Amino acid sequence: MIPTPHIEAKLGEIAETVLMPGDPLRAKFIADNFLTDVKQYNSVRNMLGFTGNYKGKRVSVQGSGMGMPSIGIYSYELYNFYDVKNIIRVGTAGAISPDLKIRDLVIGMGACSDSAYAKQFDFSGTFAPIASYELLESAVNAARAKGAKFNVGNILSSDIFYGDKGIEDTLKWSTLGVLCVEMEAAALYMNAAKAKKNALCMLTISDSLVTHEKTSSDERQSSFTDMMEIALESILAL
Repeated sequence: MIPTPHIEAKLGEIAETVLMPGDPLRAKFIADNFLTDVKQYNSVRNMLGFTGNYKGKRVSVQGSGMGMPSIGIYSYELYNFYDVKNIIRVGTAGAISPDLKIRDLVIGMGACSDSAYAKQFDFSGTFAPIASYELLESAVNAARAKGAKFNVGNILSSDIFYGDKGIEDTLKWSTLGVLCVEMEAAALYMNAAKAKKNALCMLTISDSLVTHEKTSSDERQSSFTDMMEIALESILAL
C-alpha cells in the first residue's frame, strides 16, 4: 500500500534509518542543517519528511506528530510499507526526576505508559516496551564520544498533557526511578517489537515538573542540536 494514506513517498525514497521528531518543523531543521543532497518526500498533512546524507550515510527524517496514536500511524507505515529498519525518536520531555536539569539528554531504555495502546495485542499480562539494544548501545557510544552529559533509564509515555489529577500523579512515577515524561516512545517501541524492527527514543529535557523551569517553543524546535547530532552520529555505526 504505497503511497500510504499519510506518506506520499515512493518505495526507495525513504532510508532504512529514520530520525523522528514529533514536530515536523524540527524535521525540516535537521534536514536543513545536518543533511546534504536533501529531497523532501512527504508533505501530507504538513507532516514533513526528508531524505539526505549525513557523512556519507543515507538517512531520513520524518515528523511524527504528538501522541501515541500519531507516532503509531507513522512508525507502522514506515516499518511495514517502506522497509524501514531503524527509527530513532528525537524529542522533548518533562523531567520528573529531581536530578534532571533543563537541556539534559535522556536515552529511553524502557517506556512505561498510562496508555491503552498495548491492549490491541490482547495479552493476559503487561507488555514492557523497551528500546533495541543495538541502537541504545550506538547512541551511548556516540554520546560518550561527544563528551555529552546523558542519562539512560526508564521514561513515561503518557496520553495526557492536561490531566485532572495534576502533576502530582505524574511525579509519582519518579519514586520507581522513572526519569521524565513524554508522549510517544511506548507506541514506537511496541510497533518496532511487533514488526521485528529497531527503535530508540532520545530526549532533551525541555521543562521540569519539579522546578517548573521551561524552554520556549522556538528553543524546542531548533536549539536542541546536541541530541540531533548524537542521534546522527549513532547511525554511522549501524
